[in-house]
Amino acid sequence: MLRAAVIAAVFATGAAAKDIVDSAEFTDPTTRYDHGILGDAIEYGEMVITLSDGRKILIHLPESRVFEDIAPRVVDLDGDGAPEIIVIETSLKYGARLSVYGATGIITSTPFIGRSHRWLAPIGAADLDGDGHVEIAYIDRPHLAKLLKIWRYKDGKLTLVAEKGGLTNHQIGQDYISGGIRDCGAGSQIITASADWTQIVATVFDGKEIRSAAIGRHKGRDSFKRALDCRM
Repeated sequence: MLRAAVIAAVFATGAAAKDIVDSAEFTDPTTRYDHGILGDAIEYGEMVITLSDGRKILIHLPESRVFEDIAPRVVDLDGDGAPEIIVIETSLKYGARLSVYGATGIITSTPFIGRSHRWLAPIGAADLDGDGHVEIAYIDRPHLAKLLKIWRYKDGKLTLVAEKGGLTNHQIGQDYISGGIRDCGAGSQIITASADWTQIVATVFDGKEIRSAAIGRHKGRDSFKRALDCRM
């Protein structure tokens, strides 16, 4: 394998129109990163992308990185009908970053947090402010900084457009990430917990400002489901 992330596939000439992502999964379980934030010592060194015509693409990370994540998220970020893949990709030395992959490999990413054993937890992707471009939201260091960050995906690049402290969506050892993005008829809302895990919080972004409001007490995992189902 090459040292950098590589694509192990052979593309036929003129096949670009068929290079549409259908699904993705992590493979090559590894213990080379000793963080265990998701409850065990297993991370992943590879991702297999299945295209709509059945072909498979292998993304192989170098020994210095892992996918420190639950599962790839297949989302059409630019509305062209060819989905992208959102993952948490972690450097053993510099911590986590959010990366966007496509059928031909990595497209763009946020910077690494900057320190080993520092992680981020994705919330979701949606056009939060109605400008026609999708934003991706995550919590930067959900156990420490508890900082919501919103990045706009445009022209194959990610740009940080807003951030707000005091919010979180993961507790150490959980093998899942809580919250998400809902639309109960008044536009997209980001659903997280308050920093102290006492409240469920709905956050909106209008393109300039972030506004948050508690919408109910946090009483366990079902609280998030109720909120995402617009029952809170």
